[in-house]
Amino acid sequence: MREQYRSEDFTEKDLAADPMEQFAHWFRQVAGGGMLHEPNAMVVSTATPDGRPSSRTVLLKHYDDRGFVFFTNYGSRKGRELTANPYVSLLFPWHPLARQVVVNGTAARVGREETVAYFRTRPHGSQLGAWASEQSTVIGSRQELVDRYEQLAARYPEGEKVPAPPQWGGFRVVPETIEFWQGHENRLHDRLRYVREGAGWQVERLCP
Repeated sequence: MREQYRSEDFTEKDLAADPMEQFAHWFRQVAGGGMLHEPNAMVVSTATPDGRPSSRTVLLKHYDDRGFVFFTNYGSRKGRELTANPYVSLLFPWHPLARQVVVNGTAARVGREETVAYFRTRPHGSQLGAWASEQSTVIGSRQELVDRYEQLAARYPEGEKVPAPPQWGGFRVVPETIEFWQGHENRLHDRLRYVREGAGWQVERLCP
């Protein structure tokens, strides 16, 4: 169960001056190539204040020069852990291209206006689902969840405005480091990492 990665070299001269520009370049390639289902899927790793980690796959919904944004129930496990311990890691596993992007930084809640604006763009069923699910809590059966959803669907039929749940919203991950990993033959992978230094960035090459 081992694969030899064959790809072009990825060197310092190929890098954008800013890591978010570099991420945008790679993301456009991945999203436009049709090789990946949900290229915005990322593994979000959080930890409790005493260092107990947890990971899950979440969809990236927005990125810009300020960082990476995703949405969740603030009462979920990741929401509680990020509230208590803001340090977070993101992993974009773009295996078909033998690429990974690893982000380490801190997370903070986005403004309520930004949350509501995004909530309005979600499909009606997803809006209802955000209300129906008390994410990460124990539930007796799937039917109990379905019943909650159906009650909400009766209260807010298709076309009816659904308010954004107060316990639901976005986190913005502000990066401190961003590593771009390109796989090669014989484990001679390229690993180029941007490290924040004041208002700028330093690039380091890591051994694979």
